[in-house]
Amino acid sequence: MIGQTISHYKISEKLGEGGMGVVYKARDITLDSAVAMKFLPLSLVKNETDRVRLLQEARAASQLNHPNVCVVHEIAEYQNQQFIVMEYVAGETLGSKI
Repeated sequence: MIGQTISHYKISEKLGEGGMGVVYKARDITLDSAVAMKFLPLSLVKNETDRVRLLQEARAASQLNHPNVCVVHEIAEYQNQQFIVMEYVAGETLGSKI
């Protein structure tokens, strides 16, 4: 994914991954700003329950306005793979903090 442009986002680096997603840092080419893009893992793409969970996560986060919750910009799909575009917050990872 690194180096690819998806919609108007150019992916620059992988930030991390977990059970429900892989997160990349990207640049919004239109607005010239950094964003984080969370993709549903390929192993879960065909599972409708997991696709719905990702949509619910995006909807729930988009309803919140709190300094400890990142802003959701959009949810979209690319080649049958759903992703959430959200605020990129620079700093330490939770793992390094712990």
